This record gives sequence, structure tokens and C-alpha cells, in this order.
Amino acid sequence: MYKTLIRPLLFKIDPEKVHYLIVDVLKTGYKLPLSKTISNSLFQVTDPRLERELFGIKFPNPVGLAAGFDKDARLIDEFANLGFGFIEIGTLTPKPQPGNPKPRIFRLPPDGALINRMGFNNGGVDAAVERLRNRKSKVIVGGNIGKNKVTPNEDATSDYLYCFKALYDVVDYFAVNVSSPNTPDLRALQEKEPLKQLLLALQEQNSKMPKAKPILLKIAPDLNEAQLNDIIEIAIEAKLAGIIATNTTISRDGLTTPKATVTDLGAGGLSGKPLTKHSTEIIRYLRQHLPPHIKLIGVGGIMSADDALEKLQAGADLVQLYTGFIYEGPALISQINKKLLAG
Repeated sequence: MYKTLIRPLLFKIDPEKVHYLIVDVLKTGYKLPLSKTISNSLFQVTDPRLERELFGIKFPNPVGLAAGFDKDARLIDEFANLGFGFIEIGTLTPKPQPGNPKPRIFRLPPDGALINRMGFNNGGVDAAVERLRNRKSKVIVGGNIGKNKVTPNEDATSDYLYCFKALYDVVDYFAVNVSSPNTPDLRALQEKEPLKQLLLALQEQNSKMPKAKPILLKIAPDLNEAQLNDIIEIAIEAKLAGIIATNTTISRDGLTTPKATVTDLGAGGLSGKPLTKHSTEIIRYLRQHLPPHIKLIGVGGIMSADDALEKLQAGADLVQLYTGFIYEGPALISQINKKLLAG
């Protein structure tokens, strides 16, 4: 019903307006009698065989919601009710910021893709912390953290540390985002020395906390082999719990959408089906070269249960949805879990 009835209607509306419409619908629907029961029956798949234990956390199933959809932790309970095994909020920054000028998200239906240049729009980490303290669901939550646009790269570590300390009590793991293409110069933090210093500073703070939390790094799909090797070296040295592969790409190669149309849409990160194969290749490379205790979360172009299975077979321990969730609807979550149970 989603793909034949609901999606065609939603795709007639501006993508960002649709996002906030969905937020309102989920918020309202969650309060209605029997809504949770109906949602559970449609989307929840519960089976011990789906459980995954990573870095001391037991995930009820390996299908998560990627960062970017619930930036401000407004829909934790609602998304948990759709069957996600975990939810990653953010990217959050110390201070609220509006993000880039609108319009800033665009659909490419012939390619099953999105282009976004949101720019870490969020209400600030402290507001999200209050929502997380008041949530009802026990779903696993990851905190994706970044820096404010106005913060120069030489001061970026202080922003990440602020977010880390603010979120420490209310999230289960951290994702360090230095790979978004939509904040000026952010990707420069992926270079070897600044990245190593940032991650070591976070781990130093982590060691001072009552219990160390898993820290993962989210990387871009646009890294070459030498840069991936640097990431591997840093992940080992900084004792990371894992790597999230991958973020959106700045590439526009191989698109069906006319080149002139794509050019007119402008800058931004491309996500969805065009990223499927390449993100899986990066996962495979990382798994072959990383020690087994450093785990991988696969994200990028998961548009079907088969896509998720391929990423898991390539070496991912968990997977995350974003664009596939928009194009295929919440049924994709249960489809992946049922595929895994079917062997």
C-alpha cells in the first residue's frame, strides 16, 4: 500500500515538508488507541536468531535507522514501534543551528536516490538530551555528533567533546561524523592527523567516565584506498568500537536523471541506490583489513532485503536505513528481518 498509494502522494510534496508531515502523523498516530498493537503486528519481527551482540550491547535485530532522519530525538518511541533494532539520532551540535538555505533536499526517482545539503540543522544537543530523558521506549540509541558550522576546524574537538559529555548518560553508543559533505571543510577532519587527534581526545574523555561508551566513526564513500588504510590505522590506534560505512557521496557518476537536472539541483550528498554497490565494496575492504573486534555498520543504498543481506555478507555486523526507508516504507524493516530468518 505504501509504494502504490502513499508514496505517490507524498512524492508530490516538497521532501522537507513531507518529513515534518511524517513527524506529525507518527506523533499523532502513536497516541491513538490500538496504534501500537497494529504497528507491532505489521512491522515487528521478534526472534532470538535476529539478536546481535556488539561492543557489550545486545541489539534485538540488526536493522537500524541511520542518522539524519530523527536529528533531534523527537520520534524515538514511534520509530521503535516500527521494528527498528536501534536508532541513531543527530547529527547534533553544541548550539542550535538552522542548516543551509532551503530548498535543500531533492528526490531523483529514476535513480532511487536523494540529494541533500541539510547542513546539520538541529535544535542543539541539550534539547535532544531532555527528550531522551523523557522517552518511554528502551530501544538502543546512538548519538551522532558533529561541530557547529561557525566553529573553525582547529576548535572542532571542543564541539565534539561538548556533545559527548552532554549525551553520555542518554545514549548507548556514539557516532563521530566528520564525513558530511554539507558543512564547509568538515571532511578535512577525515585527514589522518586531525582525525587521530579528535578521536584520541574523545577516548581520553571516555576513559574518565564511569563506564566507557562505544565510539564509532562514520566515514565518507569518497575515500581512496590510501585514505581507507589511514582510517584503519587510526581505528586501531584510537581503539574504536566500530566504523559506520558510509555517509552520502559527492559523486554524480552513473545517474539516470539527466545531467542538466542534476547540475541545477546543486551541491549536496547523494544517497540511495547509486551508492549501494560502492558502499558494500568499502565494507568488504574494511572487513578484510580490520581486526574482528572493530565492528562495522553498513549503510548506503539499502533499498531491499537483498541489499541488506549483501552488506552483512560483505562483513557488516549491523545495517542502517535512510533513503530506502523513504522509498520503500516501513515494511522494508520487517522484510530484511524475515529474509535473515529465512536463511
